[in-house]
Amino acid sequence: MTTYFSGAHDFSVKELNVINAAPPTGDPLSDLASRIAAGALHDSDERCDAPKCHPETRVAVQGEIYSWITHGDPDPTQKMVKIKWVTGPAGTGKSAIMGSLADTCKRDGVLAVTFFFSASASPDRRRKSAFILTLAYQLAEHLPALKDLVAQAIRNKPLLFKKNLRVQMEALILAPLRQVAVESNVSGVVLVDGLDECEAEQSFDTHVSPRAGELIERTKDEDQLEILQVLQEAALDPAFPFRIVIASRPERVFREFFNDESQKSLFAPTLILDEKYNPNSDIALFLQAKFSEIRRRYNLSPSWPSPEILATLIDQASGQFVYVATIIRYITTSRHGSPHTLLDSVLNLKPSSRTNLLCHLDAFYTHILQLAPNPTLAVMWLWIIRGEFPDVAYGLFTFADQAPPAFLVNLLLQADDGDAEYVLGDLHSLIDVPPSNDLETPYRFHHKSLHDFLGSEERCGPVYVGCMQHAEFLWGSY
Repeated sequence: MTTYFSGAHDFSVKELNVINAAPPTGDPLSDLASRIAAGALHDSDERCDAPKCHPETRVAVQGEIYSWITHGDPDPTQKMVKIKWVTGPAGTGKSAIMGSLADTCKRDGVLAVTFFFSASASPDRRRKSAFILTLAYQLAEHLPALKDLVAQAIRNKPLLFKKNLRVQMEALILAPLRQVAVESNVSGVVLVDGLDECEAEQSFDTHVSPRAGELIERTKDEDQLEILQVLQEAALDPAFPFRIVIASRPERVFREFFNDESQKSLFAPTLILDEKYNPNSDIALFLQAKFSEIRRRYNLSPSWPSPEILATLIDQASGQFVYVATIIRYITTSRHGSPHTLLDSVLNLKPSSRTNLLCHLDAFYTHILQLAPNPTLAVMWLWIIRGEFPDVAYGLFTFADQAPPAFLVNLLLQADDGDAEYVLGDLHSLIDVPPSNDLETPYRFHHKSLHDFLGSEERCGPVYVGCMQHAEFLWGSY
């Protein structure tokens, strides 16, 4: 092969000037837009069926958070505090509250930048990689003065999209805000929902091991803590004028972060979704409205269900909105009887254990799965749809840009045409099943509590399916 130095000898190179290639000439903001988690926006198409608070419900808790967003804490010593944690167990309505808050902000002209994590949605909503990019894109949309500065930051650092969250926050959000000097009285909020559902970001590295390309294992706690720390740094920067509301389950990483005595003065008082906000009253309003819709649809007696039955359902819910929401979906989608019969079947369920608040939900999930023609096969489908197996760290779709369409999952798992309807036809109260002629929409769990339930042998009882059965089924299908 001919080279520029062919035949050369007796020379040395003292200086070598390397001219970098010109940066891309495309639109940096278009490049940014292509990398965000569009499904994580509160008004995205992916969230079109996301839960929202039913009218007249969760009024007190929404009012408290919205007042803090727009006016700050009534305690003068807390006026400059910018971060608030909203927490509660699974099924207490955190995502519905955050979604309704985002709608209220939009309606009232309050700037709202949002990121809704979800363990059962597209991969970019389950990981941290698009988090800062998505926030930066929304801020540039809301504040046109930032657009040129964000674009220039991307031109100046072509590798910015590969940097860590702290570098991205500084370059794409904090530095531009310092230059435009957003007024401190601008009313705005960053709403981050479901941060406990953020999964670990895995990456390849060829420097830490003699085995090239070995996967570096991170825990989800590490990535969740990184997001918390970056948001805290932003809140402490005088150039950042917005409040931040984070909603999550009360898992350890969040408890330790927000309850750290050395930092507690940096956070507004935690809002815990407990009896203080009277969830039973809100659940009663929800049930009354939904049963009214069912009565109209089926021309049922206005006395159904009785006040005693409503009281029983409210008591069994134990403050968990997911329980009553699943009951309503079950009654309106099931093929196994009339609304009377279906509601009676719910009331007749007996939890195997009453040691946790979700015992009635567990019994109900078990009942629904046992109605499937083949419960074991249904559970295996659900795990593969979710993209993982119990007790296995890495998901099937970890490195995919988005969750695969239901159509493709069916092609993989079906032994015969129509198997998907056979397996999942009775599970519409648990999972969103796209029509058979829809070639793009993925399957989606209605609530993460189903995933938690399926992963616990103690809670699943007779419908639990172990990792080896899942693996054998997947490889057999493949």
